[in-house]
Amino acid sequence: MKQILFCVLALLLVAHPLMAWAQQPSEPPSADAAIKKAVAAYVEAFNKHDAKALAEQWSPEAVYINRMTGEEVVGQMAIAEQFTAIFKGRPNLKIDVTTESIQFLSPNVAVEHGTAKLLAAKEEPEVIEYTAVYTKREGKWLLDRVTDKAPEVIPTHYEQLKVLEWMIGHWVDKDDNVQIETECKWAKNQNYLVRSFSVVAAGQLDMSGMQIIGWDPAAKSIRSWTFDSDGTFAEATWTSKGGRWFINNKGVLPDGRKASMVNVIKPVDKNSFTWETIERTAGGELLPNIGEVKIVRE
Repeated sequence: MKQILFCVLALLLVAHPLMAWAQQPSEPPSADAAIKKAVAAYVEAFNKHDAKALAEQWSPEAVYINRMTGEEVVGQMAIAEQFTAIFKGRPNLKIDVTTESIQFLSPNVAVEHGTAKLLAAKEEPEVIEYTAVYTKREGKWLLDRVTDKAPEVIPTHYEQLKVLEWMIGHWVDKDDNVQIETECKWAKNQNYLVRSFSVVAAGQLDMSGMQIIGWDPAAKSIRSWTFDSDGTFAEATWTSKGGRWFINNKGVLPDGRKASMVNVIKPVDKNSFTWETIERTAGGELLPNIGEVKIVRE
């Protein structure tokens, strides 16, 4: 469907002077109506699947470029053949066009801004903004070039966080005295990753907490917020470099002192990763690093 959308509103490259763009001569209402009439004729020909009549709405020397394939079509006859192929492949395809504004650059050059919507049975409508340049040839307004602007596709939060999907599951780091368990899962709608953790020392729960990882669309980065049962809380920014994740934390300890640290995570394989903590500070004092440990999926 998107290929057709770009075909319909393809970029027309025609070398001709557009007079002085800074000049904006006023035009009588009849000229404005003439452009709207040309737009209506285009829509009518399209919805009738009349490729010949549609091609006649373009200037004779138009160069029609399919932006999806890079194919170049020159002249009205070739353009008609292009639309014939489109209509054959999409027999129910219709178009709806809304003109937002018309500006006259000279008595023979006009610029129309609008939106076009492609409609087809059992398919979502495709909407695109466009700017069309018309030139007046022998008393008739013809399309000279059209530039289109596809709606910006904004990745979902899930798509931005998918690079961390490998963390989903139950993970364990333990020795003879301490066992740290972490459980990671998606929150509803997959907009956040939620990690819960617990520290068991000498057979008793010593500390627990949770971490929420999300995408910050304003900062355009992955961020996290961590809270533990001792009252410490922190926020962090995640960056990836050289196969490692660097988690730059800044937080507040239970006694009010500010703290910071950088956690470094390196995925080893689908069932293990390493973790180390560097650049630790508390109340402005530098603390020892915590060496690399290996954490495994359980």
